[in-house]
Amino acid sequence: MSIWIIFKIIGSLALLIYGMKVMSEALQKMAGSQLRHILGAMTTNRFTGLLTGMFVTASVQSSTATTVMTVSFVNAGLLTLAQAISVIMGANIGTTFTAWIMTLGFSFNMADLVFPAFFFALLLIYSKKRRYVGDFIFGIAFMFFAISTLGATGKEMDLSHNQSVIDFFSSFDKDSYVTIFSFLGIGTVLTFCMQSSAALMAITMVLCSSGVLPIYMGIALVLGENIGTTITSNIAAMGANTQARRAALAHLTFNVFGVIWVLCIFYPFIDMVCSFVGVDPHADHIDATRLSVVLAAFHTTFNVCNTSILIWLIPQMERFVCYIIKPSAKKDEDDFRLRYIGGTAIMKTPELSVLEAQKEIQSFAERIQRMFGMVRELLGVKDDAQFTKLFTRIEKYESISDNMEIEIANYLDNVSDAHLSDETKAKIRAMLREITEIESIGDSCYNLARTISRKFKGKEDFTEQQYEHLHQMFELTDDSLTQMNVMLTGRRDNLDVNRSFNVENEINNYRNQLRSQNINDVNDHKYTYTIGTMYMDIVSECEKLGDYVVNVVEARMGTRQREA
Repeated sequence: MSIWIIFKIIGSLALLIYGMKVMSEALQKMAGSQLRHILGAMTTNRFTGLLTGMFVTASVQSSTATTVMTVSFVNAGLLTLAQAISVIMGANIGTTFTAWIMTLGFSFNMADLVFPAFFFALLLIYSKKRRYVGDFIFGIAFMFFAISTLGATGKEMDLSHNQSVIDFFSSFDKDSYVTIFSFLGIGTVLTFCMQSSAALMAITMVLCSSGVLPIYMGIALVLGENIGTTITSNIAAMGANTQARRAALAHLTFNVFGVIWVLCIFYPFIDMVCSFVGVDPHADHIDATRLSVVLAAFHTTFNVCNTSILIWLIPQMERFVCYIIKPSAKKDEDDFRLRYIGGTAIMKTPELSVLEAQKEIQSFAERIQRMFGMVRELLGVKDDAQFTKLFTRIEKYESISDNMEIEIANYLDNVSDAHLSDETKAKIRAMLREITEIESIGDSCYNLARTISRKFKGKEDFTEQQYEHLHQMFELTDDSLTQMNVMLTGRRDNLDVNRSFNVENEINNYRNQLRSQNINDVNDHKYTYTIGTMYMDIVSECEKLGDYVVNVVEARMGTRQREA
């Protein structure tokens, strides 16, 4: 075998994987947010979840993308783990569409159609409105070109007349379960090493269509590929949260269960699938070109049958994965940790990673509002030990806010390195502004705490009227933070930004009122200038905090507050 033929096979596999990647990313750019909304809206029960997972995976040609979206909704509380499992089952059926695409490429010479597709894709890429459609056509063209090249290379190798290859595969007893288990293990290891089930499926089709690999061994490789691809997702989920790891384990459980029952009836089941496509696996002469159809038919039949069995056992699967993966011990809520981002699985689908980052920003904003609640509490504390404990906790939160800003910014920076749509790039710019302003809110909270600490250590105290005014200012500020969190959690088209702007105007007006009153009170000797300065420092810091809140809202909504 020529070294150039080996390079041709490796290059074709690389082109196949690249084509699938380009096509998947193009679809995500065109309909990323819509896909997320579909997934959220159409998973009301196990059957709609199944259909949704199947539809989305068949559309984006990536079960990983579907799984990532599903885990996102589980994390956000929009989907239960049971609903997520049904979507993953659907994703397994949807991913079999790839095998039928390959079969089409092996059955017909697609090279004549590929080059016109490249030409039209190139024209569309230079069109601003339709460049993602061009990327999508490019991806499909690359896929079919790679499949056609693989098929032609398989014929060029002439494996059916290569005695050494024939002798190698003939050394295995195709009717022995030892052979089946061996090829199942080989398929699992190869899929794990190549990080692509599509690549192994293509190799299997080349070997089977060349007539050197018996169909039973080829199907054993396909079964191994089903397990290998889930091992990859489980390793990727190791650094993720509990629900993500449970979803990955559910995927592994689904495929392992399927492989076990198929192995119990292996030969009768394969014979049944072969009869569906008019192939006799025991015949002396088999049309090798039809064996790729058998592989695709088996892949689909296996996943459909497995889903038909396990869809009724979703509650039991849920209990099983929850039993295996226990929630981590309750950590101190003051510990620094990210809830939604982290791990490698997310980064495989950069368009959808933005959802994870948005959820993390929401968590960041909620944490900052809790920090402000501590500042409100600190104002009323009189005991030394209690005051020191609460102030230390606020200091810790300020450090946490700094770390969260850095981690989220780094994550967004990594996402932005990928090929993204203009809309997604704009979202990332807005999100970077959001986290900067939220961290500034944390700084303001810490400044408030320091001012209160200065007053606590001093000999003077605020008057009852000053306390009343500060509590009212704190109430307005907390209201603005609440509105900010509403803006961050809801869909933009369902939100009214004017509420946030109105609260900010109330804060500004109240600050101006208190400033004038403070001058009069100091002149009337109701309290000293020193205590009046600390009093106004708190009031002014609250007003500044309100400005940061408005900046977050503006970044989120893509609008600006009109100046009065």
